[in-house]
Amino acid sequence: MNVMKAFAETESVQGVTEPIISVRHLWKLYGVRADSFAKNRPSPPTEDEISERHLFPAVRDVSLDVHAGETLVVMGLSGSGKSTLLRCVSKLIAPSYGEVIVDGCDLMRASGADLVRLRRYKMGMVFQHYALLPHRTVLENVALPLEIRGEPKASRETRALEMIELVSLGDKAASYPASLSGGQQQRVGIARSLAVDPDIWFLDEPFSALDPLIRRELQDEFIRLQQIVRKTILFVTHDFDEAIRLANRIAIMESGRIVQIGTPEELVLHPADDYVASFTKHVNLAQVVTVGSVMTPDRGAVPDGCTVLASAKLGDAAEQIMCQDAPVCVVDDTGRPVGRIAQDTVLKMLLERAKSG
Repeated sequence: MNVMKAFAETESVQGVTEPIISVRHLWKLYGVRADSFAKNRPSPPTEDEISERHLFPAVRDVSLDVHAGETLVVMGLSGSGKSTLLRCVSKLIAPSYGEVIVDGCDLMRASGADLVRLRRYKMGMVFQHYALLPHRTVLENVALPLEIRGEPKASRETRALEMIELVSLGDKAASYPASLSGGQQQRVGIARSLAVDPDIWFLDEPFSALDPLIRRELQDEFIRLQQIVRKTILFVTHDFDEAIRLANRIAIMESGRIVQIGTPEELVLHPADDYVASFTKHVNLAQVVTVGSVMTPDRGAVPDGCTVLASAKLGDAAEQIMCQDAPVCVVDDTGRPVGRIAQDTVLKMLLERAKSG
């Protein structure tokens, strides 16, 4: 099942439902007296004020929403502020200014006890470094957050075993981390973060330290898990190919700012500037662009035996379209005609990236 199609329902309700994560005018400043400068301001700091005080803005005036069941991937070059943003949204580090609402809780005003409860019962976190305890088995590592929460041994081990099975490590429950491969250790980290059944999942470059084959395998595992558990996810990566595979939407950062937020298809077809275009330059258009985005709209089109879904990726539908002698009728998910797509349109899209590369 295509991960973007699996998330189509989530995309359709954005703007109607309240976001699970809502960020407004978020800043993170570093430097001498940075926090006192930003604290209790009636309005966001300006670039001139920041420059005058010789402060460094790691995150600059970021606003975004993440909706229930959505995977929003934040990406950018090293130093763009993406990991700092994730840590501010989860309040692992304190933002300097702005608003962060997570599952209805205002993190900027939350007490320490409120944050502890939120992290124990609502949030899961996975980082590049798995931080497994070497003297504990896989089972004990996965059960650790439940142990910290004070759950009885029997119930926490039952839950931990369920999560270990979920990440396909059922035969490794009694093993120690040193005997596992890097990919297996990362699966243990994922299982541990899921043990508390969080509604919200923060992942900071969880696969970047792995070799390409294992990384691809864990991306597949992530897609499979998300189709089952349907978490609300903020995922950080520097790899655009990874972002395309995993995201509903992608937020691209540069120098602490979000330059553009959109679906992978929107970013590829309509980059906001040259910086965004540089990320999408070598993307395989056929695996990102949908038939509906390049068809000729025509709700009066008559199906003549051959139809393709508007939501289908162009690469998946190309052979079917090219085998016809005339433009093919495009239908929505209910089977209603919405347009037509011609063979030369497909050829143009398939050849365009090869020419630009």
